[in-house]
Amino acid sequence: MKNLTIICLMLFAVFSLRAADKAKPVVSILGDSYSTFESYIPEGNDTWYATTPWENRTDVVDVKQTWWWQLISEGGYILGVNDSWSGSTISYTGYRGEDYKDRSFITRLPRLGSPDILLIFGATNDSWTDGPIGDFIYENPTLGHLYEFRPAMAKLLSEAQNRFPGTRIVFIINTELKDKITSSIIEICRHYGVEYLQLKDIDKLSGHPSVKGMKEIKNYYCPLNHKKASPTS
Repeated sequence: MKNLTIICLMLFAVFSLRAADKAKPVVSILGDSYSTFESYIPEGNDTWYATTPWENRTDVVDVKQTWWWQLISEGGYILGVNDSWSGSTISYTGYRGEDYKDRSFITRLPRLGSPDILLIFGATNDSWTDGPIGDFIYENPTLGHLYEFRPAMAKLLSEAQNRFPGTRIVFIINTELKDKITSSIIEICRHYGVEYLQLKDIDKLSGHPSVKGMKEIKNYYCPLNHKKASPTS
């Protein structure tokens, strides 16, 4: 009888640990180069960060130095899917006017699993490509509209809410974006009631977060674990 009691207690402890693990929020990431790291993103996606940086363009050489790894580790989360693609845009318009539909944030949105928290960190390349900004279109955008930033951004957030009901969605806004990009993100986030987190003074090398900058991004989010990132009205 004593042995049976011990076995029951051991089984209870195992199941309790599993239940506790399942209770941890799952975080998925939809991003561009800022959120990449070699072997941690889907095969075929371009990366910026790796264990051996090209031409010393960054001092980030360990996945544990990335903002998202630190956030998940320190926040007690579980990593779901990190579908980040270096150079990707929210709209379908890429660099030199090329068609980036295959790598756009809208196209990759369905690949993110079933997260409790979805972190979208983009629009940097939309700012850098200087593609068309477009109008604020919230209903029935045409294919042509999705080659413009504002309609594409609205489509992204609308689809995110429809695809992930009950998921906490936070859009992270980079520093040094064109004013019209930043203001458009804020207006569209407020329209849909999506949280946004506006970064400030992030340390960078070659236009990308350094080790210091990665930690600064993580520090911006971590205090927000249990509260809204921004007013949504």
